[in-house]
Amino acid sequence: MGDRWHVEVDRSVCIGSGMCVNHAGDAFHLDSARQSHPTTENRDADEHVLAAAEGCPVEAITLRLAGSGEVVFPPEE
Repeated sequence: MGDRWHVEVDRSVCIGSGMCVNHAGDAFHLDSARQSHPTTENRDADEHVLAAAEGCPVEAITLRLAGSGEVVFPPEE
């Protein structure tokens, strides 16, 4: 993909389903309260990270282009 993404998890929305860890275990981890955290804020664009964001049942994950801040996911309606 070539881009770098800034990965954010809104922990006020996160329900701790663990879907992000199932899709991209190297990119997310759950803390003791089952809240998701990115393992690093900026990372190379990756189909597994996108699948994690798309698979989040409450859309708690936001992906932005690291340079511009343009939203990659979720799509703006």
